[in-house]
This record gives sequence, C-alpha cells and structure tokens, in this order.
Amino acid sequence: MQMFDKILIANRGEIALRILRAAKELGIATVAVHSTADADAMHVKLADESVCIGPPPARDSYLNIPALLSACEITGAEAVHPGYGFLAENARFAEILAEHEIAFIGPTPQHIRTMGDKIEAKRTAKGLNIPCVPGSDGAIDNDKDALKIAAEIGYPVLVKASAGGGGRGMKVAQTAEELPNALAMARSEAKAAFGDDAVYLEKFLDKPRHIEIQILGDGNGRAIYLGDRDCSLQRRHQKLFEEAPSPALNNSQRQEIGEICAAAMRKLDYKSAGTIEFLYEDGRFYFIEMNTRIQVEHPVTEMITGYDLVNEQIKIAAGSPLSITQEDVILFGHAIECRINAEHPTTFRPSPGKIKYYHPPGGLGVRVDSAAYAGYTIPPYYDSLVGKLIVHGRTRTEALMRLRRALDEFIVDGIDTTIPLFRSLVREADIQNGAYDIHWLEKFLAANDLKVG
Repeated sequence: MQMFDKILIANRGEIALRILRAAKELGIATVAVHSTADADAMHVKLADESVCIGPPPARDSYLNIPALLSACEITGAEAVHPGYGFLAENARFAEILAEHEIAFIGPTPQHIRTMGDKIEAKRTAKGLNIPCVPGSDGAIDNDKDALKIAAEIGYPVLVKASAGGGGRGMKVAQTAEELPNALAMARSEAKAAFGDDAVYLEKFLDKPRHIEIQILGDGNGRAIYLGDRDCSLQRRHQKLFEEAPSPALNNSQRQEIGEICAAAMRKLDYKSAGTIEFLYEDGRFYFIEMNTRIQVEHPVTEMITGYDLVNEQIKIAAGSPLSITQEDVILFGHAIECRINAEHPTTFRPSPGKIKYYHPPGGLGVRVDSAAYAGYTIPPYYDSLVGKLIVHGRTRTEALMRLRRALDEFIVDGIDTTIPLFRSLVREADIQNGAYDIHWLEKFLAANDLKVG
C-alpha cells in the first residue's frame, strides 16, 4: 500500500484535531486550514503546516472550494479529509478534487449524491433489502396526492425535506386537516435551508429509538459492520447523548440488522466509513437515511471495538483493502458520549466567548475529544460543540457511574455549557434504565419547565 505523504484537513474544531492525530499516527504530514476567526485554534497550532483560507463566514472559508484547492496546491497535499459538516457530503467537491488528482478521504461522488437525496436513498435502500419506513415512493407534487398516501399509511405522518438534515424541513401532521399546512411549512423551510423544496411523506412512529449501524467498505466488494449506536436522546432532531451498544437491542437483533447493512454495502461497492440510520419500534427497523462520512458519535464505536475509524478511512482512501474482517469485530463493554455544547443548559441559548479555565476529566475509561483550552475564544460563527466526553465501562452501569464522575470533574469556566444538563440527565431513572425514545428529552425539558423551542 502506498500511503499519503501529506493530508489537508478541510474542517475545524475537535474533528480537525481528531483527524490530525490519526494522520500523525500513520506518519502522515498534516495541513490545517482556518478562517481568520480560527487562527488560534488547537488544530492550527498542532499541524505541520497551516493556511488561512478566508474570513469568518463559512461560505468564505470552510465552504470555499477554490481556497481549499489553492491550499492543496501551495502545500502539496495529496489528499483531503473533510471530517463532518461543511463539504463532507458534497459530491461536487469530491469530483473537483479528483479532477485535480487529489484524493478525497470518503466515499465516491456517486454514493454521496445517491445517499444525500433522501428520496433516492430510500429507493436505493429498498433495492438493497434494507427495511424502510412506510411512506411515499418519491417527492409529493400536490396536496391531493399527499392526502391519499397519508390515508393509506395512516396518521400521524411526517413531512420531510428530500435534501434535508438537522431537523429542518420536517413537520408532523396528526390529521388530514393538518397535512396541507405541514406540507407548506416543510416546503418553505426546505427551500430556505437547502434551495430545494421537494418533500416526501413517512409514517410517524410514536415512540421509536434512533439506532444506527457503523459500516466500513473498501469499494471492492468488502464491507463490515462495527456494531450499533443508540442516538435517541435528541432535542429538535439534534443528537446530544449517544451510546453503544443500544440498551434496546439484543445480540440477535443487532447481528441481523448489521449483516443486512454490511451485505447492502458489499452489493453497493461502498468505499470508506458510513452510517446507516434507523428508527426502531416494536422489534422492527425502519431505514431513515445514510450518512456518507465519519459521524460525530464515532468514538463510542471505537471504544467498544478498539478500532480507529479515521485511521481506517485514510488507509482505504490510499488504496488499501479492508484490513478488518467481520470475525475481527468483537464488542467489549459499553460506551457513552455526551456532546458538550457552548449553550445555556436550560434555554440552549448560544454562548460564544473566552474560556477562562478549562479542566477536562481523566482516569480509566475516560476520553475527551475537544479542541478547547484555557484562553481559547469560542467564535460565534460555527457549530456550538465545545467537545465530546466519552466514557467506557465493562457494563452499562459502570459506564454510567464513570460518566457521572467525569461530568462532575469537567470544568469549563467563562462560557455557559450543557454540562449541568447532562449531570441532571444521568441521575434520571429512565436514562439509568435505558428506557427512553427520541421524544423523551423534549418531554423531560417541558416537564421540568425548561425551554424546548
């Protein structure tokens, strides 16, 4: 295998630092890119080289493809790792890199494009024998068709943007009377957020879990799954707390859905890391989307398998065949991740600003993925994620007790964070028992007079 000599990291924050560390462990030189707002960022300080690619707005820096190409040319970077967000699932970016003979550390443009369109992704999933949520076969053109399909699948129904993500362009209609308004609102949101007002319908499940399967493929017919993750604790469709394996599944269930996903990816000749996401209710899985990138919550999978997923991504992009077989994947213990955001813990108001004091927790089974440090200023222009606290234990109970201890140790002074919220959550009986679904957190916040919207 011919490994890359130099990789450019087209991202910022904790994921940029995560990629940098994986590259260094492979003996690969790193290039950090940054906006003027991120000149003092940790990944910039630790990279072998750095290039300023523009002013603070993401469209002028981290989404600026000509600037990224120039940075590759200036530094001689042979490959680009996009991380997550920004250009990670931009098929045209991957194509442009290929046109300039620069490797994209991720899937093929075709797979990115197919899975990035939720309607096409669902159609593809059905063809690959992946179980799907009942709903429309394609975009809904008019209210009459929508009402007919909704009557067939039964209310409540979920209106979803075809090009959507992050909960935008997503509305629930409880009755036929509510459906036209839900369609109009979803179309409007989708147009504003994604420039595409196409929407489709799905059956709205009452109390589902959000289960996802981590896969790796090398693009040559080899693919494996690396267990499951439960991402059901969400606020406004944004994940806050993830764990692996899911407390809702037994080994037979996770093996069955894992093998279905791996077989589908082998048939698709999928290349790189990816995540197939499902809603799970009453013993049944329903495909909702596939993310063709590394996930924010990938560390919990790494903790229970012992495999470095970013390392594997880089080796696959360099042309290496998949080095892990399905028999090699043995799940050990339990891992939990909390996303620590620069937000007020009850109002969720963003809280950018200077970190005066920073003390991350430590000890056995504790990992903190963060680019924060004392004196660093959280800029107001980007995602509010300060870092991720990940714990591992031999059992779920041990992991929860370790998480409680680690949260009590974690100090970020000078800005508001969501640490106090997690300190409360880990003491809740439903969380301790694993008895929660995707609606649980918002109900908890409402019941405790905490702002949800």
